[in-house]
Amino acid sequence: MKKFVSEDVSFPITVVDGKKNSAGVIDCRNGHEIGDTCLCAYGCPVAFCQESMRKAFPIMEAARAGGDLRNLGGNTKDSIRFCCPDGVVMFQLEAQRA
Repeated sequence: MKKFVSEDVSFPITVVDGKKNSAGVIDCRNGHEIGDTCLCAYGCPVAFCQESMRKAFPIMEAARAGGDLRNLGGNTKDSIRFCCPDGVVMFQLEAQRA
């Protein structure tokens, strides 16, 4: 596969919190644990939950277009927390511009 577009924004997405089961482990079907980080540019990284990517992608598109993530509830212009669709894992997404 050949990419023909050079991405100017990358997105580290880090697990920052989650609902834990009785064993003290985040009850995530994908196996995410606090501190796990995936780096996205455009596509979905192999280790990242595809269901959570459905929520992350529109946020990433807003940031790519120069949007301010505070308008979506973010802490800064380029940083936001969002929960997975199951309500189990909390992620921190950051826009890093090249």
